Amino acid sequence: MLKIDDIKKICVIGAGNMGHQISVCAALAGFNVTCNDISQNMLDNAKDFAQTYLKERVAKGKLTEEQANLALARLTFTQDLEQATGGADFVIEAAVENLDIKRKLFSDLDRIAPPHAILTTNSSYIVSSRIADATKRPEKVCNMHFFNPALVMKLVEVVQNPHTSEETIQLAMDLCQKLGKIGVRLKKEIYGFVVNRVLTAIKNEALFLADAGIATPEEIDTAIVNALGHPMGPFKLMDLTGIDLAYQICMERYKESLDPKDKPSPLLVEKYVKQEFGKKTNKGWYSYA
Repeated sequence: MLKIDDIKKICVIGAGNMGHQISVCAALAGFNVTCNDISQNMLDNAKDFAQTYLKERVAKGKLTEEQANLALARLTFTQDLEQATGGADFVIEAAVENLDIKRKLFSDLDRIAPPHAILTTNSSYIVSSRIADATKRPEKVCNMHFFNPALVMKLVEVVQNPHTSEETIQLAMDLCQKLGKIGVRLKKEIYGFVVNRVLTAIKNEALFLADAGIATPEEIDTAIVNALGHPMGPFKLMDLTGIDLAYQICMERYKESLDPKDKPSPLLVEKYVKQEFGKKTNKGWYSYA
């Protein structure tokens, strides 16, 4: 049975905002990390981020130069999935929020990764029971949901799905601790888990108010921040996490439920069509030019 001390190499699939931060977090915790993406440009950006972030931490006195250099030495970036997954003890998938893509990816991971490797998804909404049967190791598959920005946010939701073994859940919880995170164990899978169910309720109501012309996104954010004490309002949060992600999540939910209330809001669709995805495009609900 695999124990936390047996975990030496972690593979992170996806070099986007979540993937590259999870990679740096794991390297700082002492793990050898390979970050994989189909885009060389994304990998180059991820490498640049790691170098810049670690350099800034040294400048601020949060890390020694030796610690930063060791973390960098533990990081590898590659487009080659077999190279990334070969020898991995633990895989964290942080690819696009699309069920078909994830199922194909997990089928490939199951074929390539060592038999003992744990396969987890960072998906914020798609439960792993919709992915696990694409593998021959469903007992080693679970959700391990980090929050954005992963280097700052402490919480990780670890979801115990019907197919997941107790050993896998315990190992994922132990890994959270090794990464300096607070793991919250969900005893049953549910769409959106804990945090995003609450945030989605707030986001949907905020979009309804904006769609109806009752208040602007800026005014709604101001109300939420100053009345409820949230660090940022739902629209600014969407800009941070990606309006494209918010749209994709709504569409995945609608395709599953066919309930009209799950369709993306008109304003959200408009932003998506204009490719105004938030901070990543310098324009979303707010302008960042």
